[in-house]
Amino acid sequence: MNHNSIVGVRKMKKTIRLRIDTKDRSGMVLDILHILNNYCVDIRALEVHPGIAYIKTYDDFHVSLEVLKSQLLQEKDVIAVQKVELLPQEEREKYIETVLDATEEGIIAVDKHGIITTLNQGAKKVLKVNEGVIGEHISKIIAPELPILETIKTGKSYEHVEIILDNQESPAHYVTSGRPILDEEGKPIGAVGSIRDIESVMDLVHLFTKPSMITFDEIIGKSEKIIRVIEMSKIISKSDSTVLIRGESGTGKELFARSIHMASPRKNKPFVAVNCAALPDSLLESELFGYEEGAFTGARKGGKPGLFKYADNGTIFLDEIGELSTHLQVKLLRVLQESKVRQLGSNTETPINVRVIAATNRDLEKFMENGQFREDLYYRLNVIPITVPPLRERKDDIPILCEYYIQKLGQRMNKPIQGISDEAIKKLIEYDWPGNIRELANIIERAMNLCHENIIQTHHLILENQQYSSSIDLLTKEKSLQPLKEVVAEAEKRAIEEALRQSTSIRQAAKSLGVNHATVINKMRLYGIEKA
Repeated sequence: MNHNSIVGVRKMKKTIRLRIDTKDRSGMVLDILHILNNYCVDIRALEVHPGIAYIKTYDDFHVSLEVLKSQLLQEKDVIAVQKVELLPQEEREKYIETVLDATEEGIIAVDKHGIITTLNQGAKKVLKVNEGVIGEHISKIIAPELPILETIKTGKSYEHVEIILDNQESPAHYVTSGRPILDEEGKPIGAVGSIRDIESVMDLVHLFTKPSMITFDEIIGKSEKIIRVIEMSKIISKSDSTVLIRGESGTGKELFARSIHMASPRKNKPFVAVNCAALPDSLLESELFGYEEGAFTGARKGGKPGLFKYADNGTIFLDEIGELSTHLQVKLLRVLQESKVRQLGSNTETPINVRVIAATNRDLEKFMENGQFREDLYYRLNVIPITVPPLRERKDDIPILCEYYIQKLGQRMNKPIQGISDEAIKKLIEYDWPGNIRELANIIERAMNLCHENIIQTHHLILENQQYSSSIDLLTKEKSLQPLKEVVAEAEKRAIEEALRQSTSIRQAAKSLGVNHATVINKMRLYGIEKA
């Protein structure tokens, strides 16, 4: 038989996996291996746990599977022998592979020598490679100088690093983050990195829209404080002056910004929302102001107009303005003063007609004292200040807000819940609402998931100051358990909202969760979590 024939036979062999239950004693595995060796069983993998041995082999041993099982069962202290679909380690690997492929981000892992060990579907798509690159050095596949290689040496993480790949048909522009894989002594034994093409990152940073249809009618409330803010916002919407919206996270600052735009003479022009904390400084600069062809390596042919130019004759909403670097504060100040923008790489300025609405939950006055925020920019932005009150200062609105979210979520979830009890409303009014309206919407949605009645009762309300175990207890008390997928999604959503509540920016929330900010923004969109 020639070599090719041998290879062909090998490919025809079937893989089988056995689980062998035994008494947990010394030498048990050696006794099992001795029996398998007697029947020429070609062991491809062996996994041992207390009282259990798993083997992976081909089905070409010298006796039938039933005979082999019989011989194993004759061995003293062997309790049972059965076929299994996967070894435990294979199940874990399959689970991890599924989790990695579920994210749009490219994920790639290397060992301490820089050899690719794992990459998900997202990485294959972004880098235009296939499974065959596993086992290759990452520098041969992507680029010779990569931050992930430095991470292997130093054990230090990196975030939002731009890389330009010139080894493809056309230069490719990416943003990558990574962290080391450490052994028990804290020494790097590899690294894992995420990678996104720049266009997909841009999609996360800003939202190009036709004029938003959100109006003041969608700001729910009848308390004196919120009515006063709405009336003030309606008045100033007719103006072109710059607006600075202040308020805690979750109060609905972007909702006010969009409503002001829709009540203004600019309502049929673009509304561009930009999160100032969602990008590295250099990327945010090129996005806001645009760039000329050849302005930097990897710049798009023909250049690209910036967001200010895109928003011409409309409104640009600069969310989390307090996160803007001092360098970009200078450039923004110039735009506000002169109503002109200069693209990167250009010597000419282009006139623009854009209304600027900024928002922050930071203490800008303290930032000015510390030198983190320019005083001249502050006064340019703070022409018309609007402060959105926290929910704890407008508790009269809680009943009407509950009614609104029950109706809105009921349609989406297809749950015929008719309302909320007076006792439940009282419980909500007594709560302090650190997460504001965003937290209220979250709690109502959670209650609707847990409620199998027509009316939400107090025991359906799991507030942030209660233990998470209460949620699990409640799930088991209801008529039926929630599907695991829904429970996991709810826990993930809850963790993100809590991180956002305790953080001053998306970037800080992402850091506390141990993920990059792009992942948090993705999840916020997936779960309908609104930015403050």
